[in-house]
Formats: sequence, structure tokens, C-alpha cells
Amino acid sequence: MNKIYSPIKITLLAGLLLFAGSCKMETVNLNAPEEEDVLSTREGIIGLSVGLRQFQSTSGINAAYFYPAVTSRELSGVATFTNVLELEAGGTALPTANGNILTLWSNSQRLMTMSQNVIDNAPKVTTITGGLLSGIIANAELFKAISLGTLAASFEQANITTSQTEKVKFLPRLQVLAEAIRLLDDAVARINTTPATTEFTTLVSGTSFDLKSVLYYYSARYNLMAGNYAAALVSANFVDQTKANAYQYNAQSVNPIWNNINTLKYYTPRAAFGLPEGLFEAGDQRLNFYVTTATSTSATGVVTTTRTLTGFGLSQTSIVPVFLPDDVKLIKAEAILRSGGPLADALTQINLVRTQTTGDPFGVYAGLPAYSGAVTQADLLTEVYRQRCAELFLTGQRWEDSRRFGRPFSVSNFTERNRNFYPYPDQERLNNPNTPADPAI
Repeated sequence: MNKIYSPIKITLLAGLLLFAGSCKMETVNLNAPEEEDVLSTREGIIGLSVGLRQFQSTSGINAAYFYPAVTSRELSGVATFTNVLELEAGGTALPTANGNILTLWSNSQRLMTMSQNVIDNAPKVTTITGGLLSGIIANAELFKAISLGTLAASFEQANITTSQTEKVKFLPRLQVLAEAIRLLDDAVARINTTPATTEFTTLVSGTSFDLKSVLYYYSARYNLMAGNYAAALVSANFVDQTKANAYQYNAQSVNPIWNNINTLKYYTPRAAFGLPEGLFEAGDQRLNFYVTTATSTSATGVVTTTRTLTGFGLSQTSIVPVFLPDDVKLIKAEAILRSGGPLADALTQINLVRTQTTGDPFGVYAGLPAYSGAVTQADLLTEVYRQRCAELFLTGQRWEDSRRFGRPFSVSNFTERNRNFYPYPDQERLNNPNTPADPAI
């Protein structure tokens, strides 16, 4: 008989391990399960495995999508809270004591710790075997890789392990990405050798999460970030673009985009996806998908424009894509271009994104005419960037893209980003002498 793991039970099981590896807690929560029960029982490991996805889909997304979106000028921080104002100011005005940076750092550390606990302890539970075990470990390797990818996109250096007893070492971001890719490769090999069973789907992943496709997608994404273009293209070709891989929400675990729009109201979208003049293309239907724009005129004739996030935050239970299928097309186009492949092949992928009006599992359509500009490597790369900025609005990728595409930036030009990387949180520096020097900007 299959057991159903409620969000409340998952939270209790996972919550015990959230702070492991970052600090020691002296207060005992008498209502929490014993750590031994979480890590040594079938129910505990399964609950924690589900908890990985739940944590990433709420706390993880909230930090990894919204804070870099302010830094990359997709969103404007409009709240009067210091943390938001500091993110909005950027540059040298962003201090190491900023609470949002600490949250982004800490959430990645927590996800990394939870994932590693599953990897280390699931094989010890004798009632978890075969395809259920391979699926559980591959799932944990995926979420550990995501935690590393988030750190590599935001900080010049980061750790790849956590510890309650030792001061972790920092590695350059390319080595952090290399570890994320290694985990993904291992996960793919694992489930190709021992396929995940229907029991894994029922108890852990659910039917809206195709683990193998998600693994290949993140492999393509992180290989592209790392400059491994051939590997990125290989992985992208294995992604099933017809499936709607999505994070699910309910009354206890609400959509974080909806929560920011309707409850917190800290951020507002910038005009034209925050793009400078010349990069946004009039008639792009994705703008109206992601943003609702309204104008009002006062009695004195003053016109006020109000922009509100919509997209995947229409309700507290709206789904959020794990990835968008057109992201895969744009990864292919960029990998082809950067590796010196046929321009025509890259152009084909670009036009599949530009001209699409039907068939997308999430209903995101550009509805634009086919590309008609110059067909050179440089021009097509600029077009890939333009399409990524529109298609992948508020998915946590604009900041990384801005750096990778060499977009204009200086201490006096914050048009497309106001930092290159974040400084390290004060709490990490106080607790870990291995923390590197902060980047200048």
C-alpha cells in the first residue's frame, strides 16, 4: 500500500536537517522527529526526498529568482525595507550584512545538506532498493547540483560540501559548476543503469516531474555556463521538450511568485523586461504573458503606469515550470554558435522560439516573425540573448546571461546589472576563516 506524504509531515521530516552544516542549534524542538528516524527509516528518507523538491520550489525559488532579478534589472525593488533598497542600489552600496544575500547563501547550503543526507543514508535503509533507491539518490544528486549551480551563479567562489564539524573550503565557481555537472552525470548514469520505478514516481517525484529530462536539462544548462558547449548540446538533445515539468503548490506550500506579488509586494517589473532600448522587440507576446500593464490619468493630466507580475504567479496554487522547453532550444543555439557550428542550425533553433504560437506546454509564445537580421555569429548570439531575456524572464538566469554574453557594465553603468557577483554574507565570514575576499563589485 502506497503512503501519501502530506506537506506538513514532509516539512517536519525535512525541517530537522535544514540547519545542518551551517550552525549548531542549542534549542531542542520536542515536536520534531528524531534525526535517526529521518535518516534511517524508509518513511524518513522518502519524506526528505520529497522535501528537497518542496524546499527548492518555495524557499529556493524565492531567493534564486527574485534577488538576482533585481541585480540584473528585471525587477525594481520598491519596498522600503533596507535589504530590498540595498539590492536595488547595488554596486558598493550593497553591504555584506544584506539579509537577502544571506538568505540566498543559506538556502543553497540547506538544500545541499539535505541532499547529501539522502545520498549518504538512503543506501543504508534495507527496505529501499532497486529502482526506488536509484531514483531517490539521483533525485538528491539533482537538487545538490541545483544548490551548487545557484551558488556559482551568484558568488565568485563557493563550497561544494557542508559540515557541522569542519570549516568548509571554497573553490572557484567553475570548479563548483564542475561538481554540479559530475553529480548530474552520475545521476543520469545511475537511472540509465537502474531505471527509477513507478514506486519512485508515486512516492517521490510525482507525474509532473520527469526526473531524467530534468537531469539532462540541468546538465545542458550548467555545461553551457561552464563553457562545455559540446556537452551542453549533447545533454540538450536528450531533453523531452513535450513534457511540462513543473513544481506543484497547495494551501500549505504556496507559489512563491504569487506570494511576492500579492503578499510581500517588494518588487515591480521594469519596462520591456528591463532591457535597454534596441533589445526589446515590439509585438513580443511574452511581455503580456509575464506582466500586466495598466495606465491611469489624474485630474491634472499626469499619466501613471503600473506594472504587475503575472505569468506563473496568478494564484497561490499555480504551477511554476522546472524549466521552459524553449530554454532548451536557446541552449542549443548558443552552444552551436559558441562552438563554431553551422549558423543555419542555430538560426533554426532561434526561429523555433521566435515564431512559436502553439504547442508550448506552458503557453509561453513569442509570436514574432522569423529572424531577418544579419546572419553572423555575433549577431545571432545577440539574438539568443534577446530571446533568453524575454523567454526566461524571472527564472534566475538573466544575471548569469548578462555576464556570459559580455553585456555592458561598469561602476557608472548599471543599465543591465548593478553587480558582477555578490559579496559573502557576514555570518559566513564570522564562522568560516576560509571565506575569500569579497569581489570589488
